[in-house]
Amino acid sequence: MSEKRVEDINPETVEKRLQDNEQFQLIDVRETNEYEEGHIPGIKLIPLSDFENRYQEIDPAKEVVMVCRSGGRSGKASDFLAANGYENVKNMVGGMLAWNGEVERG
Repeated sequence: MSEKRVEDINPETVEKRLQDNEQFQLIDVRETNEYEEGHIPGIKLIPLSDFENRYQEIDPAKEVVMVCRSGGRSGKASDFLAANGYENVKNMVGGMLAWNGEVERG
């Protein structure tokens, strides 16, 4: 049995794919207060603190890119998804600290 692996994706690639209107799920696992301070437009918030209860909201048939502040929490959430049968999971390295694209507040 091959081990499921989560791929890294850099913020510039995520930004370009959003600009090109590519279809993928973008999930922010930070807490609500962090999300409200600034997030990628259109991203879905599922805080890591509630992730095990809500991860089924993510479609396993579609690619998913996980985001947090620096890449640590999203890495944990990505590993959790991979362990639960999700096969197309990417972790945005550097998280929002490395994001130079558009940001929404609130």
